Amino acid sequence: MGLLSDPYRRRALSRLLLRLNTPLCIISFLVGLGWFLGLAFHPFTLRIYMSENAMGSTMVEEHFVHGERALSYAREFAGHKKKAGGMPVAWLEKTMWNLGLEVYKQSFSRTLPFPDEMRERYMVKGTNVYGILRAPRAASTESLVLSVPCSEGQQNNQAVGLMLALASHFRGQIYWAKDIIFLVNEHDLIGMEAWLEAYHDVNVTAPWGHPFSPPPAEVHSSGMLGRAGAIQAAISLELSSDVITSFDVAVEGLNGQLPNLDLVNLFYSFCQKNGLLCTIQGKLQRSDWDSLPAFVHSLQTMLLMVLKQGSGRPQGDHGLFLRYHIEAITLRGINSFRQYKFDMGMVGTTLEGMFRKLNNLLERLHQSYFFYLLPSLSRFVSIGLYMPAFGFLILILVLKALDLWMKLSRYDVDPDDRLCDGDQGPSPVALEEPKPSLLTLVPPLLICHATGLALYFVPILGQQVATQHFPVSESEAVVLTVIAIYVAGLALPHNTHRVLTGSGSDRGWMTLKLVSLLYLAMQLGCIALINFSLGFLLAVTMVPVAALVQPTGPKYLYAVLLVLVTPAATLLFCIFLYQELIEYPISLLEGWQRFLQAIAEGLLDHHLYGSIVFPFIAIFVYPCWLLLWNVLFWK
Repeated sequence: MGLLSDPYRRRALSRLLLRLNTPLCIISFLVGLGWFLGLAFHPFTLRIYMSENAMGSTMVEEHFVHGERALSYAREFAGHKKKAGGMPVAWLEKTMWNLGLEVYKQSFSRTLPFPDEMRERYMVKGTNVYGILRAPRAASTESLVLSVPCSEGQQNNQAVGLMLALASHFRGQIYWAKDIIFLVNEHDLIGMEAWLEAYHDVNVTAPWGHPFSPPPAEVHSSGMLGRAGAIQAAISLELSSDVITSFDVAVEGLNGQLPNLDLVNLFYSFCQKNGLLCTIQGKLQRSDWDSLPAFVHSLQTMLLMVLKQGSGRPQGDHGLFLRYHIEAITLRGINSFRQYKFDMGMVGTTLEGMFRKLNNLLERLHQSYFFYLLPSLSRFVSIGLYMPAFGFLILILVLKALDLWMKLSRYDVDPDDRLCDGDQGPSPVALEEPKPSLLTLVPPLLICHATGLALYFVPILGQQVATQHFPVSESEAVVLTVIAIYVAGLALPHNTHRVLTGSGSDRGWMTLKLVSLLYLAMQLGCIALINFSLGFLLAVTMVPVAALVQPTGPKYLYAVLLVLVTPAATLLFCIFLYQELIEYPISLLEGWQRFLQAIAEGLLDHHLYGSIVFPFIAIFVYPCWLLLWNVLFWK
């Protein structure tokens, strides 16, 4: 405290920070980026372990031997599905009833805010069928869920067959202490969301159900006639072949939520016990962990998880369970060209073991981590290890804001002193200028945020007007309107300066940049607590340029850099990076098409499931970027 209360020491400290500000920012960025890349190095990660005592061992004896029965159910299901032209509701009800389950169905319908051209749907109508196996050893207070999405064509027929075979096997056991729900949902995530809302008697995606939401669609769902206990855990199964070579696990849920790590560890443990190959992000773990290729492999796996989590999209039906505090994962059977094959019996045995261990739970999974990154299934990075990387990036904004605050405070009034970034100290004339009023910051703040609100509301509300005046479809009108409003923001500096008065001095842009840096730091810090990957991707691109931009110096270079780090450019870069990581590179034209598709899916995910990525970008990040654009063209 003495250092800050003594004016001479305070002046010495301020001079030191001003002179070392740029080197400290550069060092902070390099340390933050290097810290993140080093997280994939094997010695810097932690070995997985089971935290829940009830699931601490895989010593259960599985008895599932009905692999052929599962294939028979799958062929019968495929035939009835082809005959019905969709999900064979009557056949599923009859089959589940014959297995001794309590069978119910739920009809639902939903109108999308605009047509989904990728899946060719606008008015969605479907039926979910589920059967409940009541626990013989306890009251119906807790339950587990095994769900299978009914996909088009030949997809997931084997998953439905295996689910029915497991239901038949589970029906003959007497050790169940939890109800087990066997669910077949139609129309993937839409059907799953309708079922979860009806089961919990809520409507989280109703019009105006979440902040800043225009009324996009109507949701109609029949009431839930049958319920089990409170759902403790859920597993979504996707299987489309009679044999598999490996099991891939998907963990990323809505808005970047992740299941409790113990559930992932349980899956990995039973795969190891049964000799079943298991992967994450489609990548098999390497054994030579101390080599450079192994480090690159782990880094690619971790980057894939960061990109998927940062998108905010659920990577399977399990992603919607997490919103209700239900731990869930999606298991996908992969049939590749590997030599070793595993039949339905082995897959069923693995699922039986997992359900038997989940049946032993005395309370919800809570002891292990909810925030982590996975460079492999046997190693993980906890929040305490990856957050410092983000902290070093945010430190750049704090240092630069402190630099601007010290300049504005005029601690050093010596005109011979040189401030940071090579700027000359303030001249005596400049020192005599009155401080600009904070009211001069109101016009740019209002205009930038009004543009963000227009970016959020206008595309959906104005799609009908656009289709009447232009030869485009509704979905094309929505996407093109988003792009048009986004690009129109580049003209804002000229409009903003027309309403600004008396703020043409350096104090004006320095004050606006100070507010912008603190605003950006607050945004990124808040979103990183919810979705670390999204916060880190935005920070690693926007923070260096935000600290660098100013109206003096190479303005055109700053303008190019600022355009390259805009959220839209970051999305386009992430699309190409993702394709490279999955070893499926695409051309520029394909990348642009996927970019337009990502915008449409981001809007649909927000209005259908409540994803926060699009409103966060439109209402907060984009206006903050426009404020920096105003700083660059300050006159």
